[in-house]
Amino acid sequence: MTLEDDLLRQRREKLAALEARGIYAYGRRYPRTGPIARAVSALADSGAAESSEEHRFAGRLVAYRSHGKSTFIDLRDESGKVQVYFKLDALGEEAYEVVGLLDLGDIIGVRGTLFTTRTGEITLRAAEMSVLSKSLRPLPEKWHGLRDQEIRFRRRYLDLIVNERSREVFCARGAVIASLRSTLASRGFTEVETPLLHPIAGGAHGRPFVTHADTLDMDLYLRIAPELYLKRLLVGGMERVYELGRSFRNEGLSPRHNTEFTMLEAYAAYCDYTDMMELCEALVCGAAEAVCGSLRVEFGGTQVDLTPPWRRVTFAEALHQAHGVDVAGGTVEELTAALKAAGVRIEGQALSRTRLLNLLAESISPTQPTFITDYPAPLCPLAKTSEADPLVAERFELFVAGMELANAYSELNDPLAQLANFRAQAAGEHGEAEDEVPPEVDTEYVTALEHGMPPAGGLGVGVDRLVMLLTDTDSIREVILFPQLRPEAGAPDVHPIAEADKAEA
Repeated sequence: MTLEDDLLRQRREKLAALEARGIYAYGRRYPRTGPIARAVSALADSGAAESSEEHRFAGRLVAYRSHGKSTFIDLRDESGKVQVYFKLDALGEEAYEVVGLLDLGDIIGVRGTLFTTRTGEITLRAAEMSVLSKSLRPLPEKWHGLRDQEIRFRRRYLDLIVNERSREVFCARGAVIASLRSTLASRGFTEVETPLLHPIAGGAHGRPFVTHADTLDMDLYLRIAPELYLKRLLVGGMERVYELGRSFRNEGLSPRHNTEFTMLEAYAAYCDYTDMMELCEALVCGAAEAVCGSLRVEFGGTQVDLTPPWRRVTFAEALHQAHGVDVAGGTVEELTAALKAAGVRIEGQALSRTRLLNLLAESISPTQPTFITDYPAPLCPLAKTSEADPLVAERFELFVAGMELANAYSELNDPLAQLANFRAQAAGEHGEAEDEVPPEVDTEYVTALEHGMPPAGGLGVGVDRLVMLLTDTDSIREVILFPQLRPEAGAPDVHPIAEADKAEA
């Protein structure tokens, strides 16, 4: 029998001992007087040694110290933790014996009053204890932390139990999302929901996930982007709309890419990409204030100053400054050489000039917030071209801390030009990468445009990467609660409890 098997056996024996006493170890509703941290802070702020107010706390047992006729535990809820003092004389022998059947990880409820010990620790003097959920498995590493990344991501619930940093990151994520919604609501945007299942894989470059609808007897695609549905709403007269939700791309994983990710896309009628720059600044700065309380944030040991207005540099200027490349006149050979000099591996790939330019742009990674603007038109089939130069699209990408955080256009609302661009994409004329599928021609979207879409600006913000920036996190897996993982190697076909039950039988 392994140590793990022995620990599981001991906990099941304690469960049986509780049941023998008539105690159901998976309790029901337990009314609490409030969060632990609030009550502890109130007593500390009062300066009193103790309080006569009765409290009811519930949470997870994270430390256990027994001293004969007295036992101390640490009880943690979402807000914080408190020491709890159980005394034989106060509880009575039968109830105190139940305390002895507790394990680290058990969820319990306690009733009592707060006081301050001689060492200055605020403690709950327990008058009553209820078992709410018996933990049949031990906590990782006896509460000293869970360090194996694979287990942390695969069993995020354990990570959240034992790693305070992880809880802080996901609380910050919630604050980022709340801030984005608040900023957009204050500017008159309406939140909407569009389909996750699309009949056509479109709206952006990327390899889609394919599924099949039995009732309709047709293939459907998990959305790559919600863009084309959101712009249909502009046609319908909804002038400011946004969606905050999941998109999916059946592509590789990396510290900055996950196959399932969260995007914010917002569209405003009678605007253009310059308006989207101002909106982008407001969204990111609002989120920074909400999470960090400042527009100066630390990322990877470098201070990033988010104070607007942010630097703006054209695509042509950025590539010339970074690689010495002439966007207008650079040959395929020159662009290829620049990519190799930048350390981008392209061996074995026959790439078009358009694709080479896109890869060069992706290799630029400013640390301080920078809008790279005015991209070559072939890279932007959904964007309006510049009035001054039809070879340039009114588009920007925002880079911060070496990451692309946002993408925006002056939206193309000419149905004939859009149809021509769709056809060029479908023919592969824009030089997609090997792992990308050229979007199909979305004739329904073109039909919508034929009814008239107002001039508009559109903005997409990568929420996961924004959370990475504001929490100083270097991997996208750290900010997604349940990132995609390969099946666990060596996972048993039969659950250990089922095996134990079989052995006992």
